[in-house]
Amino acid sequence: MLVRVLKASQTLGATKICVVYGHGGDVVRTAVQSAMPQLDVAWAKQEPQLGTGHAVLQALPHLDPTFPTLVLYGDVPLVSVTTLSRLRDIAAQGLGLLTVEMVDPTGYGRIVRVEDKPVGIVEERDADEATRRIREVNTGMLVAPTEALIRWLPTLGNTNTQGEYYLTDIVTLAVKEGMSIATTQPEHLFEVLGVNSKVQLAELERMFQKNQAVLLMEQGVTLLDPDRLDVRGKLDCGRDVVIDINCVFEGHVVLGDGVEVGANCVLKNAKVAAGARIAAFSHIDDAEIGPRCVVGPYARLRPGTQLGEGVHIGNFVEVKNSSIADHSKANHLSYIGDATVGKNVNIGAGTITCNYDGANKHRTVIEDDVFIGSDTQLVAPVTVGRGATVGAGTTLTTNAPPDQLTVSRAKQMSVPSWKRPTKNK
Repeated sequence: MLVRVLKASQTLGATKICVVYGHGGDVVRTAVQSAMPQLDVAWAKQEPQLGTGHAVLQALPHLDPTFPTLVLYGDVPLVSVTTLSRLRDIAAQGLGLLTVEMVDPTGYGRIVRVEDKPVGIVEERDADEATRRIREVNTGMLVAPTEALIRWLPTLGNTNTQGEYYLTDIVTLAVKEGMSIATTQPEHLFEVLGVNSKVQLAELERMFQKNQAVLLMEQGVTLLDPDRLDVRGKLDCGRDVVIDINCVFEGHVVLGDGVEVGANCVLKNAKVAAGARIAAFSHIDDAEIGPRCVVGPYARLRPGTQLGEGVHIGNFVEVKNSSIADHSKANHLSYIGDATVGKNVNIGAGTITCNYDGANKHRTVIEDDVFIGSDTQLVAPVTVGRGATVGAGTTLTTNAPPDQLTVSRAKQMSVPSWKRPTKNK
């Protein structure tokens, strides 16, 4: 969640970023530094935790007073850059607050107005009955002049029901100074919802995914059930894309024009060219799929896989770190690893490339127009020449010459006097 907030700050063009952390925060700090190693961020520990005003006070030594300060929350992960840009713009002359209208504002601080101008924020525990009926609430996100925060924060009091130093009290101080106070609201409610439990996390995830689905459908994507889709990264779709139920997209996935993705597929950091079809239950990870390919059902493409045009990868076929050129096929129950496969190759059922000798990986080369019979083992490093045929059941340990049949099998025998064992009585 915090990484999403930090990325939004970066996109907005923050000159300095400071994260205030408290109990258990060392684990968060380690996780963020691992996820964003290039991020230039200051860390300020708040100990003890005495409220939001006290938290921002810890960050002040890291901030540049010549720039305004944007206050965000690490457990409010879905605020958009568009909303934050609007908040920044309205605060150009003073203090900017992000507020939202809620049907049930229970638990939130209310925005108190006089003649439609904000004059204060009252926390629910400190509010009277009339104030609690106000439906415009504080999200906590704001933009304030940093030099004003330097002036205000040390003067905050904690005479409230929680004994905390509220950041929201700066609104009253801004009013006393005659500073301009402006408000704006997000486009979607979920942008300002926080997470305090696994239940809230799941609820917010569903809101986010539903919004992702709506955006895709508005772009022309056909989703057979918008409620059964998970986009956990960035999904770019061309025209006339069709996505069936229960598909998961992770990292950055690109689907070209006319791509069809069957039910229960997982695609991670994948590029799928126009007209390709991914059948149900397929798993694609760091792979590139060429135009008009057919993959699956139950296929697995692992990192480093590159498929040319019109390639068929069938059920229970696994491909890893291999390139397969145009119009080649591996339709059943095969493993192709660390291989270079040419054009118009047919790979029979049960074929495997034996690419690992226990210490090192070796490469298999299968040239154009090759036919590999079923249940073949290609013991790398080995090359199958152009136009060769490898007979079913072959264990290939040396190169197969072009345009010839290569076969290695034990001699077939029949024993006429053999009797099947029987169970002792």
